[in-house]
Amino acid sequence: MAHDKITLADRVLQVPPSPTLAVNAKAKALKAAGADILNFSVGEPDFDTPAHVCEAGKKAIDEGHTRYTAVPGIPELREAVCNRFREDHGWEYAPEQIQVCCGGKHGLYNIFQAILNPGDEVLVPAPYWVSYPPMVQLAGGVPVEVPLDEQMDFDLNPETLAGHATGRTRAIFLNSPSNPTGSVFSERALRAVAEMALEHNWLIVSDDIYETITYGGDRLPHILDVEPAVKDQTIVLNGVSKSFAMTGWRIGYSAGPEYIIKAMNKIQSQSTSNPCAPSQYAALAALTGPQDFPGMMRDAFVERRDFFVRDLESIEGVTCVNPRGAFYVFPNFSAYYGRSFGGRKIEGSVAMADYFLDEARVASVPGAAFGADDFVRFSFATSMEVIREGMERIKAALAALE
Repeated sequence: MAHDKITLADRVLQVPPSPTLAVNAKAKALKAAGADILNFSVGEPDFDTPAHVCEAGKKAIDEGHTRYTAVPGIPELREAVCNRFREDHGWEYAPEQIQVCCGGKHGLYNIFQAILNPGDEVLVPAPYWVSYPPMVQLAGGVPVEVPLDEQMDFDLNPETLAGHATGRTRAIFLNSPSNPTGSVFSERALRAVAEMALEHNWLIVSDDIYETITYGGDRLPHILDVEPAVKDQTIVLNGVSKSFAMTGWRIGYSAGPEYIIKAMNKIQSQSTSNPCAPSQYAALAALTGPQDFPGMMRDAFVERRDFFVRDLESIEGVTCVNPRGAFYVFPNFSAYYGRSFGGRKIEGSVAMADYFLDEARVASVPGAAFGADDFVRFSFATSMEVIREGMERIKAALAALE
C-alpha cells in the first residue's frame, strides 16, 4: 500500500545546508577518487593542536573525566574564561555569566533560540558567515541583510545600518575580524552601533572567534571597549577552535547578562546537555597555559596573506581587500562574469567556484553563500606551496575564459 511522504517542518525547508561544508565534501570526494585537488574551502587552521592541550585531553580521559558535567561547562573552565577576558580586555564577568558550548556555532544557535520570537528581526551585515541567517530563521526570526561596501573595506556604514533597522529589530550581529572578508569594523562604526543599540534596546551579538588572528600589531576596536555601557545588552561569543587549532574538539563559549546565559543553559540542557567532557579539560589547558600559539600561527599567516593578495591583485579585473584578520581572502571576480569556457557560461560566484573546482582543481566557496555574489572566498590556512600552485591554476583558468 502506497503512502505519501511525511512532510518536513517548514523551518527545515527554508534553511539551506552549509555551503562551505558541501564544497569541502565535494573536494574531498574528488580527491578520494584520485583528482589533484587544492582545497582552499575549509575554515580551520592547518596546524596541529598544541601538544600540551592534547596531553590535557588524554589525561582527562585517563583520570575518568568521561561523564556528564554541569550543563554550562565545568566550573574551572568557566573561571578560566572569566580570567581570559579580564587579562586580555579588562572585562569583568562571573562564571554564572559564562556558557561553554559545543563550538562557537552552537553558542550562536543557543543565543537566538533563547532571545527571538517569531518575526523578530536581526541585522546581519553582509558579507556574513554562512550560518548567521539560517540560525536566525531556525529560531523564528527574520535576518535583515545590511550591505557592506568593498570600497570602504567592508566597514559598517552607520547610515546604511540605520536605514535597515525597524521597530521589529531585536539584535545585530558583529563579526570582527570577519569571515569571509577578514575586515575589521572601525571605532566609528562600533560607536554608531552602540548608540543605536542603547537607544532602541537591541541585543548585540559579537562573534569574536577570530580575535587572536589579526595583522598589523594594533589592538582592534571592540564594542565593549568603545562603549562599555552596552555590556548589559551584549553577548560575546568566542572559543578555542581558531586560536588553538581545536576545530574538532568543539568547544566555544559565550559571555553575557546572567539572565540570558541562564536561558541559553535551559536550551542547551534540552539539546546537547554538557559539551564533551575531555574537550573541556583540553580547552582549560589552552586558556590557562602558554598563550604564544596564536601568535605563531599569525606570523605564518602573514606571509601567506601578503602573497595571496598581491597575486590576486596582479590579475586584470580582480580586486581584493587586504584582510586585517582571520585567514581568508575574498577577491571580486565579477569582471569575469558573463564569459564562457567550452560552452559553459560563468553567471555568478557559484558557477565560478564550480569552474575553479572542475577545471582548475581548486576548491573555494562562492560568495553567494555569504550574501555577496561578486566574490569567491579562499582560505590561506594552508601551505605557501599550495597557495603558489593554486594561484597559478586560478590565473590559468581565468585566462582560458572567453
